[in-house]
Amino acid sequence: MTPATPPLPGSSLSAARRSRELTETVGGPVVDVLVVGLGATGAGVALDAAARGLSVAAVDAHDLAFGTSRFSSKLIHGGLRYLASAQLDVAHESAVERGVLMERTAPHLVRAQPFVLPLTPLVSRAQSTLAWAGFRAGDALRLAARTARATLPAPRRLSTVETRHLAPALRTQGLRGGLLSWDGRLTDDARLVTAIARTAAARGARILTRVRALELTASGARVRDELTGEEGEIRARAVINASGVWADGLVDGIRIRPSRGTHLVLRSDHLGPLPAGLHVPVPGETNRFVLVLPQGDGRVYVGLTDEPVEGDVPDVPEAPETDIGFLLDVLGSVLDVPVRRDDVVGAFAGLRPLLDTAPTAGPGAPRTSDISRRHAVLTSSEGVTTVVGGKLTTYRRMAEDAVDAAVATHRLTAGPSPTASLPLVGAASPNALGSLRAPRRLVQRYGTEAPAVQALGTEDPRLAEPVLAGHPVTGAELLWAVRHEGALDEADLLDRRTRIGLVPADRDAALDVAREVLGEVNLPA
Repeated sequence: MTPATPPLPGSSLSAARRSRELTETVGGPVVDVLVVGLGATGAGVALDAAARGLSVAAVDAHDLAFGTSRFSSKLIHGGLRYLASAQLDVAHESAVERGVLMERTAPHLVRAQPFVLPLTPLVSRAQSTLAWAGFRAGDALRLAARTARATLPAPRRLSTVETRHLAPALRTQGLRGGLLSWDGRLTDDARLVTAIARTAAARGARILTRVRALELTASGARVRDELTGEEGEIRARAVINASGVWADGLVDGIRIRPSRGTHLVLRSDHLGPLPAGLHVPVPGETNRFVLVLPQGDGRVYVGLTDEPVEGDVPDVPEAPETDIGFLLDVLGSVLDVPVRRDDVVGAFAGLRPLLDTAPTAGPGAPRTSDISRRHAVLTSSEGVTTVVGGKLTTYRRMAEDAVDAAVATHRLTAGPSPTASLPLVGAASPNALGSLRAPRRLVQRYGTEAPAVQALGTEDPRLAEPVLAGHPVTGAELLWAVRHEGALDEADLLDRRTRIGLVPADRDAALDVAREVLGEVNLPA
């Protein structure tokens, strides 16, 4: 049997490491870069800066991936939707970054996902022609981004029989086939953030969760340890604000216009076997779809909406009944047996941090779905760099641009970004991943560390058992999250390191096990 590979040296995050590095950082020597926010972009900034040899401290008021980065569609998009709105540069950048993740930096976390667009009576032949042209254009984007055909297969037309095979739950009446396309999909967006943060830690970055930035200046920040209430100063030569939808609360002159994207969580047995995901056209819209994405853990996600959010930004947004009803209506337009409201076992909503460049708000302002997903890097008059906009797929490029700006503004000594070819924790070639002696599900979540996670269950048979009936996550995965992934409490374990908490009933059922594992962190590692 292949021996369990230990974690990458320096990559393990734990409560003890957090405490030690927080003490060394607050009131300590000046660091080159202070990053505020530990979603995908902030963790990416920490990795980019550390990989250039800069000393880095990165803080977040909550946990890794606490905000938008855990509420995405779990897709790594190639930029197809941006072609339709003539945002060619955004489309190409998305396709390039998708290829980077799939082929170089995170092939264990990102893989090809097939999607079927069913040609129902609600899809006219003109719409079908337009969609097919779009998929062909998306394949041209793949080619321009130099992503291998073996990584992303070509789109093709499907017969009615093939369409029904890939999506048995579809209504057969009037179905005239389908269109098959491919895109990148994440095993889990929060796991991607964890891998980025741990890779940054391996390069020397101090990853400090539960540390709130109270005030930013060009020379650092006043912070508060949310676990103890103690306040202090972190001094830095450059400060990068990557706090997403909360960015305008830390730096003046920035206007964020959040957009809410809601997803439903269904049990897989309500839709039957789904070898592929679905693109369900929204009736009356020419370039808008609801996605149906099987997760392989007994759940299916259905999303998403694109609605503007007014007022204060909550820590965790709610999924309103209007969004849930909209998604169920669209889904019901193609299913043989519609999904009822009682079948929705969970729902989640994320807020996209769109940069508001409109001269006015209100009725005359553009819809959030019309606002560009192009990211922006802004430097305040005080010298604080803020990175906003963009999307999960392009986190790495956003981070690179932000560090470039901070280096130039503050004249830091650093070379170009190496992150386009820097593998994240757990990454390896497909052949190497395929040869690992561990369950495929673990390999897709932990990569080369999968045998080490599995080995915890060998040490203690209780840890090899699922945390709850009907869900594959084991106690070993929870213990690994505490020892190596910076999980500090039950919410970290159930809501982010695993996604058990997306279904409230499952969360309640797993809570005692999570607490038991947290009580065993002193077991010999």
